[in-house]
Amino acid sequence: MNIKYTFSGHESFPCKSMWLKKGYDFVKRERNFNAPDAVIDLGVGKNMVSSIRFWLKSFGLYDGKDLSELADYLFDEVAGRDKYMEDLATLWLLHFTIVTSGEATLYDWLFRGLQKERKEFDRAQVLSYVKRRLLEDNKYSLFNENTVKKDIGVLLLNYVIPQKASSNEDYSSLLLDLDLIRMDSDNNKAYFFNIEGKRQVTPEIFFYGLVKLKGEERTVPYELLQELGLIFCMSDLETINMLKYIAEKYNNFVNYSDVAGIRQMQFIQDIDPMMMILNNYYDNADI
Repeated sequence: MNIKYTFSGHESFPCKSMWLKKGYDFVKRERNFNAPDAVIDLGVGKNMVSSIRFWLKSFGLYDGKDLSELADYLFDEVAGRDKYMEDLATLWLLHFTIVTSGEATLYDWLFRGLQKERKEFDRAQVLSYVKRRLLEDNKYSLFNENTVKKDIGVLLLNYVIPQKASSNEDYSSLLLDLDLIRMDSDNNKAYFFNIEGKRQVTPEIFFYGLVKLKGEERTVPYELLQELGLIFCMSDLETINMLKYIAEKYNNFVNYSDVAGIRQMQFIQDIDPMMMILNNYYDNADI
């Protein structure tokens, strides 16, 4: 398995609220990010053009050549389910995809890796964690301290609501409303995963994530269920309650069992994550 390690490409810009739709429309019109007139078409500076392309890829919406099924599902001008990202569920969905897309290494390692070890952290601890992971993977030659520091800074801009904003632009990062990471009010160099006070995860997005993560498996062990919980900064109790809720609501498809301390989710039959789970949400959403 060829694992990608990506810590750059965003040009130090967090993902702004409308960049994904803007980038989607740009690709849909068969425009080229490398063309000299891309800055005019997108209405941003040259470095921002590269950043928009990077974020499209990182959120699993574009592979450098084609738009993904999810991109069309959300952003198509006629049939897009939430093309202006007005529903918080869409942000949960995009958060899941950036952690799992394989295009933005730090997002995966922070939520699924570092969070297992600590709920509070500072930038130096994240930097040390990245260094250790690359050493363990025999990829230390890829470590560039300045590059990783910039990547950490941009990730925090994507998730942490500013305590002292210099302008409204500081509040324009796409994922702020999820409230997943907070700055310590007593120490502006310390951060913590917001397990308790974040917005509630949309059950259908959690279920979509479960189907995506499990692959072809019919029985999903609790280790993988916990991993999914980590992506959404959920406590074990929250994760278990969510699984029970999904098993009750979608009892034709899944069953949650906890026998002799062995917790697992069993799939009774296949379910299409987009056409059946996401549609079930967006068909009833007030957008």
